[in-house]
Amino acid sequence: MLISIFVGLCGALLAFSLKKLTEFFERFLFNIASNYSIGIILFPTIGITAIYFLRKYAFKNRKNKGITEIYKTLDQRKDHLPLFKIPSHYINGFLTVIFGGSTGIEVSTVVAAATIGNFAYKKDLCAKIYKTELICAGVTAGVAVLFCSPLAGWLFAMEVIARKINRTLVIACTCSALASWLFISLFDNKPLLLYTIADWNWTAFPFFIILSLLSGLLAVYFTLLVTRIKGLFGTISNNFIRVNLGALTVGALIYLYPGLYGDSYDALHEVLHESIKAPGVSFFFLLIITMLKPLAASLTLGAGGDGGVFAPSIVSGAFLGLLVASIGNAYFSADLIPLNFALVGAAAALSASLSAPLTSLVLICNLLPNGYLLFVPIALGTVISYFFSKKLLPYNVYSYDFYLTAKQ
Repeated sequence: MLISIFVGLCGALLAFSLKKLTEFFERFLFNIASNYSIGIILFPTIGITAIYFLRKYAFKNRKNKGITEIYKTLDQRKDHLPLFKIPSHYINGFLTVIFGGSTGIEVSTVVAAATIGNFAYKKDLCAKIYKTELICAGVTAGVAVLFCSPLAGWLFAMEVIARKINRTLVIACTCSALASWLFISLFDNKPLLLYTIADWNWTAFPFFIILSLLSGLLAVYFTLLVTRIKGLFGTISNNFIRVNLGALTVGALIYLYPGLYGDSYDALHEVLHESIKAPGVSFFFLLIITMLKPLAASLTLGAGGDGGVFAPSIVSGAFLGLLVASIGNAYFSADLIPLNFALVGAAAALSASLSAPLTSLVLICNLLPNGYLLFVPIALGTVISYFFSKKLLPYNVYSYDFYLTAKQ
């Protein structure tokens, strides 16, 4: 219990520092890039090129492989997450996002925090049977601080990383979640979205179901893009071509649609504000961001950037929700509330992308002060999208099923 609290506090500090540094420098560099207009095309190249040289010279050409690294070390007790994974994921995730790489820092944070737990285990700070518990304690804290939700961190560790529940896991993750809760209360207790839910209507249910099915389809589209583009870039032996082909393409997309810069949370805030203040955001804009965000994220990862599917899934799902609400209001006079549909879309897309309906439900409900008013439609969305995506594709790129498939 004591070691879990210690790991949780270390993971919380790591996540907090990476979150705040990334937010500050992402906005700072985006403002600089905006002043030079076409120069923004080069920004992702700067970040990913820096990552390439760091990987080659500082980290001895050892690549980061995301959550699959955690699965590997949990499956093979003698395999460990080496300590360099902490600076590697921390720095690479930071550089990817602040220079416009269209992913997020969530997966980088998860693996780095898991490495803290693994390091505590390797130092024989507790019994040898508690490797999974300490790794999950680190993961709990990382996700909890990123989204200001200890419960979401707890569920993510159980649902996605451990994929089981037992007494010792519950104790370790709960201790870490409590440490994270204390850290959040002292340093970062504001919800990520400052809007409030007014209400929702049962007559919107058919549109919620349609949105959920489309979100499952969006997650499958994202998974196929990531696997195919990573496979395609893996065939390019020339490092210069591989890095610049992906990074310059991402830069060109950002030049055309600046909302694709970095994790795109600021762009989502702006569009949500416009939709709430004066509904009428262009259908084409909402559709193009919904489709291009997964593409930009896949190209970023293919070129060598660090990151995962958290931010792209949340952002593209939210834009899809706004699109469904806009179409429903324009052509069916449905009187749908855009904010509600953005949240349901974000939760549904994240649920299908991570194979984690419970985590997605709690995480999205905690984005707003009174987000649990949407508990029923968000729960519906996460479950429908999860099962529908499983019917279309039995795995996603960050699932344990995909890890087993790749391993075979």
